[in-house]
Amino acid sequence: MNKLPRKIIGFLFFIFYLSAFASDQKQLVVVLDWFVNPNHAPLFVAEQEGFFASQGIKVKFISPADATYGEKMVAANQADIAITYQPALMHHVTQGLPLVRFATLINVPLNCFIVLKNGKISSIKDLKGKRIGYSAQAVDSIMFSTMLKAANLQTSDVELINVKFNLTQALLTGKIDGFTGGMRNFEPIAIELAGKLPKVFYPEECGFPKYDELILVAHKNKVHDPSLIKFTYALRQAVAYLKKNPHKSWEKFSANHPELNNVLNKKVWFETLPYFADDPAKLDRERYQKFTKFMWERGMIKYMPKIKDYTGDSGSRRL
Repeated sequence: MNKLPRKIIGFLFFIFYLSAFASDQKQLVVVLDWFVNPNHAPLFVAEQEGFFASQGIKVKFISPADATYGEKMVAANQADIAITYQPALMHHVTQGLPLVRFATLINVPLNCFIVLKNGKISSIKDLKGKRIGYSAQAVDSIMFSTMLKAANLQTSDVELINVKFNLTQALLTGKIDGFTGGMRNFEPIAIELAGKLPKVFYPEECGFPKYDELILVAHKNKVHDPSLIKFTYALRQAVAYLKKNPHKSWEKFSANHPELNNVLNKKVWFETLPYFADDPAKLDRERYQKFTKFMWERGMIKYMPKIKDYTGDSGSRRL
């Protein structure tokens, strides 16, 4: 019998190795909080730069039709990870969903109140009698009422108008005088591109405590799954790479998602860079407890859960 040439043997061994490696890779289903956008940059950088693959995991991203689907899918073991918001996690946990936060994507608030600069409103106290737009009531209403309280006002002092998701357009066309629920890294840029100047009021400067805007949650029974630890490590690598190579990362991302390759998303991409958590595993327990107490005192949740009931053991989760 003739012996196979060394090159062929080497090639067959290489194919076998790749097949074995692929079979060992675990696929994690990640449900985004909304459609793909620059807020998710580290996740897609981790994918496009091979940080997930180097940890032996594959990731499948799902954009939900509804922002609340992710947590429900994770709770029902139909997905491994969901992106959500710290206030939403507290609400779901107190409603009985078996969810825990295991990593953070954006560890500062993005939510804010926006008006047009050089208009009728120069301070929160000027909002009395004005038309205020909103999209979602829950957290936005508590946040806005807290800001009003700092100026000795209450929601009955303004006219609230539900403009769905047309916040910027409603402001630009004069339908409203300002809106709550805007993202400080997005709507101000959209307003500037429309030829107007925005004025932004930050809730954390008006009595609303700081919180994590975007977090990653898993099922309570899977929080110590090694694949989640690897996922978090890859995410940390991606954040570091993204902040060091923002232009290169944008070029790849926009090529992979041509529907987002426009001036607005490019500007938002760079505007969002400072907001990403350098260490996604890090948990500010004191701040979480303070925010949970705030939500309970404002009637946003029916009881105060213990921190161990909605977070993983951050200190033991690093590679």
